[in-house]
Amino acid sequence: MTELTDRVKQLFNDSIQTKSQAVDLLATPIADAAELIVSRMMEGCKILSCGNGGSAADAQHFSSEMLNRFERERPGLPAFALTTDSSTITSIANDYDYEEVFAKQVRALGQPGDLLLAISTSGESPNVNAAIEAAHEREMYVVALSGKDGGRLATLLAESDREIRAPSESTARIQEVHLLTIHCLCDLIDQQLLG
Repeated sequence: MTELTDRVKQLFNDSIQTKSQAVDLLATPIADAAELIVSRMMEGCKILSCGNGGSAADAQHFSSEMLNRFERERPGLPAFALTTDSSTITSIANDYDYEEVFAKQVRALGQPGDLLLAISTSGESPNVNAAIEAAHEREMYVVALSGKDGGRLATLLAESDREIRAPSESTARIQEVHLLTIHCLCDLIDQQLLG
């Protein structure tokens, strides 16, 4: 049992260390991303979010905090995850290609000025990268949550986009930073809207 307890302590310490390394690197990018998101919402635009696996859960977590509320009462904000409609995702994957499951939705639902929250721990998710390309085709902005070296995702971003790259090679640590980043974005969005 002591061995397992020690392992848990090590995992906690690894997470804390990664977040400590991230704070100085990511404070400004997170604040910039929150300002961009609020500017889009103030223009009547919406936020679409996507990712795979744990990043899909993060995309849904963000949209639920926007549509419902974060820590304070406020009207719902226009955000939704492209990961939740299993019929749409499976039909696109079956009829076209899994790489298109988000991009096809972005092309259909995204409007100029909208924003895509694209989440990929490696930056190498073909369907997330295709969604970024589709967002640019639709004249949308992108906020990307990434990790490692940013992968191909980092090369796709325009000057008007924002990347928040977790400083880690571990998928678990990157996801932990992404979750904290999402909570920071939610807090900063509420702060800007509600004071």
